[in-house]
Amino acid sequence: MEHYNYQDEFKRLYDRAVKLYGEDNHDKANYFSEEEQAFLKSSGWRIQDFYDYAEDMNHGGQPSYEIAQSIEQARRDYFLHIQNSKPSSHRITVEELPAKTDSVQGIEWLPRILPKARAKLKGELPEEIMYCCGGDRKFLKTHDIHPAEFLRVVWANMDNDSGIIEFVQKRSPALAGASA
Repeated sequence: MEHYNYQDEFKRLYDRAVKLYGEDNHDKANYFSEEEQAFLKSSGWRIQDFYDYAEDMNHGGQPSYEIAQSIEQARRDYFLHIQNSKPSSHRITVEELPAKTDSVQGIEWLPRILPKARAKLKGELPEEIMYCCGGDRKFLKTHDIHPAEFLRVVWANMDNDSGIIEFVQKRSPALAGASA
C-alpha cells in the first residue's frame, strides 16, 4: 500500500464510480478490479461507500468529492492508527439506530447521527446505511458542521455523548440562544 499518493487513487476510483453510476451501471460488484478492491480494503473502505457517493452525486450533486474524500480520510486514519489495519467484525443494524425524529436536548437527528458516525469510523456500517446521507447532510448544514469535522469530534469523544452535544450546541447557529 502506498501512503503518500493514496488520495490520487481515491480520486480516480471515486470518479470512476460516479461515471459508472451515471451510465446506469448499478452493479457495484463490477466497479473495481481485484487490485483496486485490495487497495480499498487496505484503507478500511468499502465498495458500498463509493457506490453511495456516486448515487447521491448523480441524483443530487452532493456530497462533493472533497467532502467524500475528507470523510474517507478520517475513516482511513481511524482504521490505520486506532484499529491497526484490522477491520471490525461487528456491524450495526438499521434497527439499532434511533428514529429520524428522535432528539437529545432539543437537537433532532443527533441521536441518529451519533451511532452512524461511530460506526463509520469503526467500519461497522451495514450496506443500507450511509454516513453523510441526505438526512445527515441536512443536520450538519443546519448546525454548520463539516461532515469530516463531526467524525473527528466523535472520535475525540467516542464514549462521551455530552462532549459531542456540547460541541453541537456551541457551533450551531440554529441553536444560538436556545441553550442558556
